[in-house]
Amino acid sequence: MAEELGWVRQMWHLLEPLHAVVYYAPEAAEELAALGYPVEERWPAYFACRTAPLGPLGPGPITAACYSFAPAMVRRHAAGLWSTADPEAVLAARLRVVDRFYRRLLGDRIAAPELAEAAELAWRAALAADCAGRPLAAANAALPWPDAPHLRLWQAALVLREHRGDGHLAALLVAGLDPVESLVSFAAIGAASERTFASRGWSPAEWDAAGERLTARGLLGPDGSASEAGRALRARVERETNALAAAPWAALGAERTARLADLLGEFWVAVLGSGLLPRENTLGIGRV
Repeated sequence: MAEELGWVRQMWHLLEPLHAVVYYAPEAAEELAALGYPVEERWPAYFACRTAPLGPLGPGPITAACYSFAPAMVRRHAAGLWSTADPEAVLAARLRVVDRFYRRLLGDRIAAPELAEAAELAWRAALAADCAGRPLAAANAALPWPDAPHLRLWQAALVLREHRGDGHLAALLVAGLDPVESLVSFAAIGAASERTFASRGWSPAEWDAAGERLTARGLLGPDGSASEAGRALRARVERETNALAAAPWAALGAERTARLADLLGEFWVAVLGSGLLPRENTLGIGRV
């Protein structure tokens, strides 16, 4: 079981950067600005792109779906979200972002047979994802699948990461970690600095109050770092997250999953080499 879950986590590490470019590529600012969204900060475009598959939600449901963001931050950036452009326009824009970015990044390799094979395998894994109780995964899985391999690979990566993400929220809820506590406890094990987590919009008072609650539970020590119990709880959250994300890879099978991992390596390196993605991030990829 431990070996299987290790594969689950490895596939997340390989696929997450391929998906996340939609939020960081310069093409994203251009396409979303063309729809009328302010792009001085990336958050209005982020919330639009992230939640467009769910339809024209208000700040309350967006906060629930995205979990770790402060409600006040979501209200500020989601005001007028769907009066600026409707979800269908945003969905079309984010596909244009991915198409333009990958064509620029990969050049002639956009037509590589290895990319087409990777897209096919990732698509099969995504189709095997049980999306019951996972609204973001289900909404993205229900969208039409693009024919172009690079777009199909991106959408498969998106479905699989939201499938994992929805399961991660379930694991946090079972652990009794509310949205801000989930960030404070993650920072306490060294996943990223508090400055990085500040991007989620919690005030210093809210952050400190969460730390006090975690300290009262014995999950933080006097210096604010995770106690042994705190580290054990976070480790359990990660194990449960991996377990909840395992079904697509079990369906794909060990041999085809290993083949996909090999195929993704070239494209993963290309995305990381683009310098677009922050080295330190709130997901803790490469750190935990």
